[in-house]
Amino acid sequence: MQSLPLISVAALDSPDPQARAKVAAELGRACREVGFFYVVDHGIPADRIQQAFADAKALFALPLQDKQKMSIKLSPHNRGYVAMADEKLNPSAGADMKEAFNIGTDFPSDHPDVLAGKPFRGVNFWPELQGWRERALDYFESCLNLGRLLHRGFSLDLGLAENHFDRHLHKPIATLRMLHYPASTGETAREDAGAGAHTDYGNITLLATDEVAGLQVLTRQGEWIEAPYVPGAYVCNIGDCLMRWSNDTYISTPHRVRAPERERYSIAFFLEVEPDSLVDPRDVVPGEAPKYPPITCAEYLASRLNATYEHRNG
Repeated sequence: MQSLPLISVAALDSPDPQARAKVAAELGRACREVGFFYVVDHGIPADRIQQAFADAKALFALPLQDKQKMSIKLSPHNRGYVAMADEKLNPSAGADMKEAFNIGTDFPSDHPDVLAGKPFRGVNFWPELQGWRERALDYFESCLNLGRLLHRGFSLDLGLAENHFDRHLHKPIATLRMLHYPASTGETAREDAGAGAHTDYGNITLLATDEVAGLQVLTRQGEWIEAPYVPGAYVCNIGDCLMRWSNDTYISTPHRVRAPERERYSIAFFLEVEPDSLVDPRDVVPGEAPKYPPITCAEYLASRLNATYEHRNG
């Protein structure tokens, strides 16, 4: 059975250009062939990841009325608490049996972009838990730095300047999403009950999982395969925006979360680029006829999110 490639990315930070190019080629192969891979030797300490999971559990253990005060329905910027069954990633399959909490790039309430009402430039909601905000932002920044490093590998693989994406990743649209899936029951035991089959919307996703199985990936041969827990690894996948930007050179792959046999937690980091960045295939693969018209990242992401939440569908 096919399995996802495991890639050590430590050498992307090496002063040796050949070592960086070798890792970039491995990344490019995975991005073209399956769109999913494991990332190891990423430099994020294990205790920082473990603390993020502890903080997620503390958040979801809060009373529902406290979580609803931070509801994503109160934010036009995709921030806050998503209640159980509020999302339908695959509308034809019914509601997703999970709850979630989204944190975006952090801005103060008086930031010019916030005051101007720019899309995805809002303030975050924070639970009243001691030290929670500071730890969450520290973990957010760790994931963002890893995402920036991976984009340098993508640039090398695509034949671009190594820093090609840097200007798009200064204050990007990025979402740290904590997820909680209850144990399945007879009614919720369908294969995609945790999260319906979907592709991700942005550039890349970095996913940390606990040891409870659930994530499944659709191969090019149409077979659903498990993405098992690998200690210390992130599961990384290409999103629709980077697929579009690369003119379909890189592949965004459908995946789902089956109903877990026991309670499951995961933490996803969705990395897009700056809201005003123009996603134009001619910028990444200039020698090819573009398959997609240019669009800003904010416009593209909004078009995809609007269909996800029931309250936005009426």
